[in-house]
Formats: sequence, C-alpha cells, structure tokens
Amino acid sequence: MPGRRPAATDTALLDALFQEALSGLFILDDQFRVVRFNHTARGVRGLPDDDVRGHRLDEVAPDMITPEVADLARAVLASGTAVRGRLVRGFPPGDPTREMVASVSLFRLRDEARQVLGLAAVVEDVTEREQALERLATLHEGHRTIGTSLDPAATADELAVVAVPRFADTVVVDLRDDALRGQELRPGPVDAALPLRRVAHRSTGAQQPGSVQLGALTTVPFPTPFTQSLEDLRPRLLTDLAEQGLDQWPYLRSPGAGQVDDALVDSLIVAPLAAHGVLFGLVGFYRDRHREPFTERDLELAGELAARAAMSVERAHSFTRQRSIATALQRHLLPSPPPPLAAITTAHLYLPAGTGGAWYDLVPLSGARVALVVGEVAGHGIETAAAMGQLRTAVQTLAAQDLAPDELLGRLDETMQRLARDSGGEPATASCLYLVYDPVTGGCDGASAGHRTPLVLGPDGTELPLDVPVGARLGSGEAGYPSAQLRLPPGSLLALATDGLRAAGGASGNGNGNADGARNGSGNGSGRLAQVLAQPDQDLQSLCDAVAYALATDRPEQDAILLLARTSVLDADQVAHWTLPAEPSIVSTARDLTRRQLTAWGLDELVDSTELIVSELVTNAIRYGQGAVTLRLIRAGTLSCEVSDASSSAPHMRLAADGDEGGRGLFLVMHVSSRWGTRYNPRGKTIWSEQPLPPPP
Repeated sequence: MPGRRPAATDTALLDALFQEALSGLFILDDQFRVVRFNHTARGVRGLPDDDVRGHRLDEVAPDMITPEVADLARAVLASGTAVRGRLVRGFPPGDPTREMVASVSLFRLRDEARQVLGLAAVVEDVTEREQALERLATLHEGHRTIGTSLDPAATADELAVVAVPRFADTVVVDLRDDALRGQELRPGPVDAALPLRRVAHRSTGAQQPGSVQLGALTTVPFPTPFTQSLEDLRPRLLTDLAEQGLDQWPYLRSPGAGQVDDALVDSLIVAPLAAHGVLFGLVGFYRDRHREPFTERDLELAGELAARAAMSVERAHSFTRQRSIATALQRHLLPSPPPPLAAITTAHLYLPAGTGGAWYDLVPLSGARVALVVGEVAGHGIETAAAMGQLRTAVQTLAAQDLAPDELLGRLDETMQRLARDSGGEPATASCLYLVYDPVTGGCDGASAGHRTPLVLGPDGTELPLDVPVGARLGSGEAGYPSAQLRLPPGSLLALATDGLRAAGGASGNGNGNADGARNGSGNGSGRLAQVLAQPDQDLQSLCDAVAYALATDRPEQDAILLLARTSVLDADQVAHWTLPAEPSIVSTARDLTRRQLTAWGLDELVDSTELIVSELVTNAIRYGQGAVTLRLIRAGTLSCEVSDASSSAPHMRLAADGDEGGRGLFLVMHVSSRWGTRYNPRGKTIWSEQPLPPPP
C-alpha cells in the first residue's frame, strides 16, 4: 500500500487542478480534441460538458483560437518544443461579450512507450495584468505626446489619439468657446448651459458618440453626469448605460444614426479638463459592448490624461489671451485714419500675428510735408506692444519738432535706452524707417535704424533706387544714422513694409529680418511684393487688397504692415516765394505781398491774421536773424506761412509783463495760428505758422 501513495497523490493533484484551479487546463488528443478540461476556468465556466469534450478548441472557442494559435499547437505536437506564456486576445465562449487576454502554455504529452498522446494546454487569465500594463503605457504615451503645441484643438486631438483604441473605443473632446477665443476665465463651477465647441473626435468604428459635428457649438444635456462634472469638476464613471436608458441621450448618438438602438456605448467616463480650478472643457471616453467596461482604475487613468491635457490647454489659453490682449493693445495704439494730406495719398495693410511690436504712422509736418514711419519692436506680447506705444509716441513728439530723419533716429535711440534703464528689464531694440516727403520740391529724405530699404516704384511701375543707409537698431547705443535724399517724379509709389510682410511676400534678400540683410542691400523690395505693386492704374486700397490676397496662403508668423504712399507735387500757383533784404522797411512790403497773394487765392478771410503773422515773423527775422529774409506762403490743406533767415538761434515765446513794451509777438502768432514752430536747415532756420483754410463757399 505504501507504494501506491504516489499514484494516489498524482490522482488527487489532477482532480484538484481540473476541479478547483482558476487557470484553464485542457487535455487534447493528437487531433486537438478536448479529452478533459477544467470547468472552473473563466473561458469555459458554465458551458455544458458536451459542448466542450470531444470538440476541437477552435470549434469551442473560435474567437480565441485563431489560425496562428492552431498552427502553434501543431508545431508543438510535431516538435515537442513547449511554448510558455504566449499571449492570446479574444472573446471566450463562456463570456462572449467581454474581451479576454490569456497567457497560453502548450506541452506535448507522451505515454511510457514514448508515444505521442496529444497536448496539455494551460490557459491563465491575465486580462487585469495586461490592462494595468496598458494603462501604464497609455499614461506614458500621454505624457510624451499630449501638449506638443500651443494649439488647444491640436492638444485635444492628441489626447484622443492617445486614448483610441488602446483605452477607449471613442473619445470626444469639447472645449469652452470663450477659452478658445482667449477670454478671461474664472475658477470654479460653470453654468450647465455653457457653450462648448467640439474640437476632437476619434473612434475605432462607425459608431461615433455625439450628434455634434467637429467645430460646432453645443451644450451638454441636463441633468446628466456631464453637467455634474461641470459643477464639481470631478470625473465620473458610468456602466450599463443601456440598462439605465442613458444610451438614448442625443449627446451619445452618431451623426446620421437611424435608430437609438444603434448606439453601442456600454460604459462611459466623463472627465473635466480643469487646471488650477478653471474649467476648460470636457472629455468623454466611451467603450462599446464588446469590450470590458471601464473600472475605477480606468477612472484614475482618465483623470490623469484629462489633467495632462488641461495643463496644456491652459498654457495655450494663456498664450492666446496674451496674444489677443497684445493685438487689441496694438490696434488701439496704431494711428486712426490720417487727415487729408497735401499732394500725397496713402493706404495701409495690417496683418496681425499677435506679436504686438509692429507699427506705422503718418505725421503731417510743416510746409505741407509728411513723415512716413514704419517700425517694429523686437519681441512679442503685452510688454512689446506697450513698448511700441511708447516708441510711437516718442516718434510723434520728435517729428513735431521738425527734426531731420537722422537726428530723429538718434533721439529715438536715446529714448529706447532710457526706457530700458527705467524698466530694469532686458534692453529692448527696435527697427524704424523714417521718411519725409516734401510736395513742394518732390524730395524725399530718409534714414533707417535696422529697417529694410523702402520699395520705390516710378509712375510707370518700374523700380527706382532709394538706397537709404541702414544704421544700428534703436536701443543698441551705436552712434550715427546716415540719411539719403531722392527726388521723386510725380506719381511715384512708396512702399514701407515690416519684415513680416517682406518675408511672406517673397522680397529679395535673406529674409532674416535684421539689419545685416538691409545693410547688404538685400531689402530693396524686388520679388513678389514689387510684382504685385507694379500696377500704376490701380488705387492704393486695391493694391493693399492684392497684397493681402497674394499672401493669403503664406500667412506671416509675425505682425505684417504695408504702408503705401503715392506722391505728387503742388502746382505752381499753390506756392508763393519771395526773398527780401533784412531791412525794417521790408515789413510793410511783406504785408503787401501777403495781402495780394491771399486775395488772388480768394482767402480774404485770412488777410488780417496772416498780415499779423507775417509782420511779427519778419520783424523777428530782421531783429534777431542774419542775412536775407525769405517769405513763403503755401496753400495746401492749410495756409502755411514761413519766414527763413540764415541764423540758427531759435526764438522763445514768453509771457510779457503788464509794463513790458515788447515780447508779445510770438504770443500773438500762437493765438492766431492753429500751430506754429521752428525747423532748422543747413543754412539757418525757418519759423512757420499754419491756419486752417475757410470752407469753400
């Protein structure tokens, strides 16, 4: 009897394995028919014995025993080489609605005579283990790929790509419409009627939960777990949706689905996209009825993925909001439509990219001249837009002093350095092109601080040379800004553009947007921009529209500005000019000449005030100036009166005391004029005064 104990033990062990072990154990003959099996294994649990015994495994479990598994069994039977831990994924016959991952081991069986009897198959259910590994892999992939850009819609799509199909069968992401537009968001719960825009949608099959198309606005159904997540910003898990009737929500329906029963959603996780207490949207993870429903562990993973995406959306929202504020600030700081200018027509094109540093300006100057300005502050964001506003104000202030282009840029350079010192931050730099056009002579003077040379087209559309030397950028502290002069024929076109437009427009040069390219002469405007603008018969606004259309498929990455100006010269009868000796007797002569000219122009209403201005200015020139006195009257938009002499000493207006016999001349000129001032030239100075013209009868 003691010799029979091992046999009894072996029998007891086999009985225990086949009756109580949780792993599947199958004995197969050499035809792969089931001889004996473990009834407690998950894959065959509850199946009648006759449905398994005597049948091949591929007949018992066709959704688990694939042709690859059958070939593997035949190879083990033929070679005797065991296979251990081969993973098989499918649907077991005992539970055909739930996917199963099994670890299959195969061993060949032989009797005492070494004859092959068949195979032993051990099937272990490793679904939970593999799901845990897949959750870890999904989380790792999410941290690696979600949030690679500052585009909220792209971030949402990255979340969907990570989750489908490894984690969910369908993913739908809806973001707050106000978040996409960069509006300010407050922390805490939001209204259930909050508009959401569908930005991402991924699915493994035709069933796509949600009747809302991509890009459309929607609101979540109320009351549902979606609205609950909007209120408390917590993820939620729902299973057995069909049993609860929740699969009939229109929100879960496919676009174009015929019947409600078509919806195969069986479990759902809804997770808020929230960061620092601020809700940015909702994400829905869906599994259909042919897959294991979501579990609490899946809920944790969904929360991790949603949190990762929410942080990226928050960064994108912050960037969008800052860009929106900078763009709005820049639009506010850019000039309003200019007043009518003498002998020059203008138009502009502004294509904002959110960087906030580009600007342009048109500044009316004395003597019917006009200053054309284009510049760009380095950097982007609100600080850059604010610096641009300060610099533009400085340009207008300095231009009002009638400074020459080279002198004005020198003063601007000092201003940029002072602003950098006052702010205590990194030194900011800027480019600036400053041109002054004189419609009396047709001359154009200009200087550049790190900005490309303007494009000049003649009346026939051919390009004219205007080689403005390019100095250092403003704020660099390098001394000296050389200037250039050119006489433009009437009908010429001046085009001042920022680097954003030049780069997108295909202008010649290296396109690097720095002073080096301009210094090398690479910014002369040839290329697509010159080709588009070479249409002398087109009005300026049409040319701006043509440039915008030409760049529609090549949107600049930085703010792009184009300022166009078509020139002409004043007619001879619009300018009167006299040179008078510096003698006291010529004051009355100057008044007589002024009266006759204004009468000839039909400006009798301005005779008295203009005689007063001429008398005071000529008297000052004789008393305090040098050399001959030049009197010039210009009728162009306003009536300009200019008196020049060879002295560079500037007059100063002061308030005369009651007992003073003099000192009231310039005070009277100021009250009679709409504006007045002094400008210097290489041969002395000019004191000028402007008066508005009376309305035509």
